[in-house]
Amino acid sequence: MEIDFKQYQLRCQLRGHEDDVRGICVCGNEGIATSSRDRTVRFWSLDSSDKRKYVSSKILLGHSSFVGPLAWISPDEEFPEGGIVSGGMDTMVFIWDLRTGEKVQSLKGHQLQVTGVVLNDGDIVSSSADCTLKRWRKGQPVESWEAHKLAIQAVIKLPSGELVSGSTDTTLKLWRGKTCLHTFTGHTDTVRGLAVMHGLGILSASHDGSIMLWAQSGEVLMVMVGHTSIVYSVDSHVSGLIVSGSEDRFAKIWKDGVCMQSLEHPGCVWDAKFLENGDIATACSDGVIRIWTVDQGNVADPVEIEAYFSELSEYKLSRKNVGGLKLVDLPGLEALQIPGTSDGKTKIVREGDNGVAYSWNMREQKWDKIGEVVDGPDDSMNRSVLDGVQYDYVFDVDIGDGEPIRKLPYNRSDNPYDTADKWLLKENLPLSYRQQIVEFILQNTGQKDFNIDPTFQDPYTGANAYVPGQPSYSSGMSAKPTFKHIPKRGMLVFDAAQFDGILKKISEFNSTLLADLDKKDSSLTEPEISRLCAIVKILEDTSHYHSSTFSDVDMALLLKLLKSWPLPMIFPVIDILRMIVLHPDGAAVLLRHVEVNDVIMEMITKVTTEPAVPANLLTSIRAVTNFFKNPSYYGWLQKHRSDILDAFSSCLASPNKNLQLAYSTLILNYAVLLIEKRDEEGQSHVLSAALEIAEQENLEVDANSEL
Repeated sequence: MEIDFKQYQLRCQLRGHEDDVRGICVCGNEGIATSSRDRTVRFWSLDSSDKRKYVSSKILLGHSSFVGPLAWISPDEEFPEGGIVSGGMDTMVFIWDLRTGEKVQSLKGHQLQVTGVVLNDGDIVSSSADCTLKRWRKGQPVESWEAHKLAIQAVIKLPSGELVSGSTDTTLKLWRGKTCLHTFTGHTDTVRGLAVMHGLGILSASHDGSIMLWAQSGEVLMVMVGHTSIVYSVDSHVSGLIVSGSEDRFAKIWKDGVCMQSLEHPGCVWDAKFLENGDIATACSDGVIRIWTVDQGNVADPVEIEAYFSELSEYKLSRKNVGGLKLVDLPGLEALQIPGTSDGKTKIVREGDNGVAYSWNMREQKWDKIGEVVDGPDDSMNRSVLDGVQYDYVFDVDIGDGEPIRKLPYNRSDNPYDTADKWLLKENLPLSYRQQIVEFILQNTGQKDFNIDPTFQDPYTGANAYVPGQPSYSSGMSAKPTFKHIPKRGMLVFDAAQFDGILKKISEFNSTLLADLDKKDSSLTEPEISRLCAIVKILEDTSHYHSSTFSDVDMALLLKLLKSWPLPMIFPVIDILRMIVLHPDGAAVLLRHVEVNDVIMEMITKVTTEPAVPANLLTSIRAVTNFFKNPSYYGWLQKHRSDILDAFSSCLASPNKNLQLAYSTLILNYAVLLIEKRDEEGQSHVLSAALEIAEQENLEVDANSEL
């Protein structure tokens, strides 16, 4: 069917998934199947009351982690209403009967995430991050081979029967059985998505931002460049149109190598597929599937289109920054109804999609408009930012008692006792620390002559603050006792780093490698050294954590050092990873690599294998402890809980007190997580580990008392 290119418009939005939609499978005229990070597969059928729309008719439950690739089994005697093949992060391949919605086969054999599934002459072929392709027949593995040296990201079947695989090693490979007929080289980064281009060849999407069209002989027929980030997926239609989905939030439609249209989304576009009629389905990280059409009779109602553009606008506003502040955090025009306190006082408010600065005119008692803010007022650029909010100061506070360093925000206009009380309660620390915190604030802000307001009351208890040397003000309440040990709710992290020392140590090790002829090839090049310095600079600039980003190239460099450098030299690299997981974008980029190839478990195994290097143990256990700061890692932490705790259990008996502290902090974070997740088995494991810590402490006390 020939389609004259027309602009695509929104047809409908499919809502139901609770997390990123990762994959789409077009099931003939029966409907659409989608997979999600929420661990489900959903089947969507046409809405009988409105043919423009789809309704969720089946929810397939069984995967224990996020689901990715899908394949459609056409209706036959075994599957009268068709079937679905799904692969997941849990290493499993499941086969589902759509008539019953039940799982009928479980194919177990892969060691890591399943990244692709395809039907092949009655068999199922699956690809995995474990570098293998496996062929399954009637529920049993019949063939398995290492197809690439690095993770396989996708597999497709050509009309001629051959298979094509794409890999993190940047290549595509053409297979007949287990024989590689040809290796395609041309991409400069991971090959993430594959598709058949009808009558022409093979399409590939890459992390290098390009889409390539290949002849089966390996010749590059066309290169399409237009995305500004990773391209995750690609598909084609018999009309000659191509669609691609990218991290840059766009699905792009191509014809003859030219981008004809870009469909913007409020999040990453994980997958994009053509329906048989030429409509396009896109899978987005906001959990919504969107169908796009050129048929004017199927275009969505104005209300739904308006809702889509509203979501798009809200998303962009949430990402926009003005002078280091998020636009959505700025007050609206109603803030100008409050008079200024001094002549020339500046206030920034949100007007539409912009931040606009006003100055208070004391004589005329009104706010004068200055203009649109680009870099923000001069003084704000020198202020510290914590969690997207600006403060006069953000202190690193070392509580002692084995506690990690905490961040304490403070403005000079704040009451230090008020700040101390709120902060201690927020951090679940004893209120007995109050006076120490207040003195710390006063000393570091130069507010030596601060006088407490006698009308001050604790915002939580209503009691007056205690100030040594001053009479107390009766609150009518008896003082509550404070306890040294209180229930722990928040996660502890190791967030202090000596970046200069880290870079100095890496430079020292690199010089050693350069001087060794056998290891010279493992040394860093000048561009790589520059890149490392840039990574550290991003990590040092905590005030811009809300807007700074890392690339896959940055992460690949660090992971390369972890794998290629001698074991005694990797601890400063692990230390950088420890800090990267505290950076919002850094944690997200690392997680993508963990989901593809579990580099962190590889690292843990490597550093804990005897004879272990103490510096490696310390930095790696601190790095894993920092994962608890980001909820995106909770699933991974639960999945590997037993392996992680067993691997690091030797740290308990170490004479190194820092190692003991790091291990204890890891146990504490696990306790908080597993109680929150109601994981009783995990709680028992952690309790056992905690008792071992207590027993070890008692042994040390007894030993010291005998001296």
